[in-house]
Amino acid sequence: MIEAFRAWRRQRAAAKIAISAEQWQTAEYALPFLDRLSDDERRRLRELARQFIATKEWDGAQGLELTAALQISIALQACLPILNLGLDWYRGWISIIIYPGDFLIPRQMIGADGVVHEYDDAVLGEAWEGGPVLLSWFDNLNEIGDVSIVIHEFAHKLDMLNGEVDGMPALHDNMTRDAWIAAFAPAYENFCRRVDAGEETPIDPYAAEHPGEFFAVGSEVFFEAPEVLRDAYPAVYEQLRLFYRQDPLQH
Repeated sequence: MIEAFRAWRRQRAAAKIAISAEQWQTAEYALPFLDRLSDDERRRLRELARQFIATKEWDGAQGLELTAALQISIALQACLPILNLGLDWYRGWISIIIYPGDFLIPRQMIGADGVVHEYDDAVLGEAWEGGPVLLSWFDNLNEIGDVSIVIHEFAHKLDMLNGEVDGMPALHDNMTRDAWIAAFAPAYENFCRRVDAGEETPIDPYAAEHPGEFFAVGSEVFFEAPEVLRDAYPAVYEQLRLFYRQDPLQH
């Protein structure tokens, strides 16, 4: 009953959002990985994105003007991972804050001598547990190369749904922790060794920072360049296929 009521509220809010066919097409054209979707999947993604826009709070930081094109692009990317999961997977938080380009976040680090060091960390995005998603926006996506900031940060949100960011989101009934660990643990260890050895890696070396980052970067690649992930770490690809309930290589 509660889920049905939530769905009704989302649909009612979304009905007030007017998006033309041209606006959808323009946003999708800039996201070529969406070309893998069938007509039905594209239709469902648009509706999910419309509900996402209507039910989240959007804020532009540092003078950034929020435009329909910006919101549509972010919503399409954010909703792709949950296309077959549903918007309830993004429950428990409401705000999206967008910056014009990368931005600084104040950090604190305690050194080996016990002294607290403060510094500004330049980032492209960050997801806060129970809080907002912070995103950088670039009018020209080529400025940041083969990186999907949106998919990356929203993968963190999925990871957070069952607690801390550890690279293991809440699994479906047809999945097991043992199978997930058996796929991800050796892949992560192998990847870290390759990064430490200075090898050229098939995915962003940032994935070696933490198991949670390996999951987020792996999710980016799963949707944007699935053949790369499948060839490098097929067991990881299989677990992500089961988790997202999608198989980009089948299109």
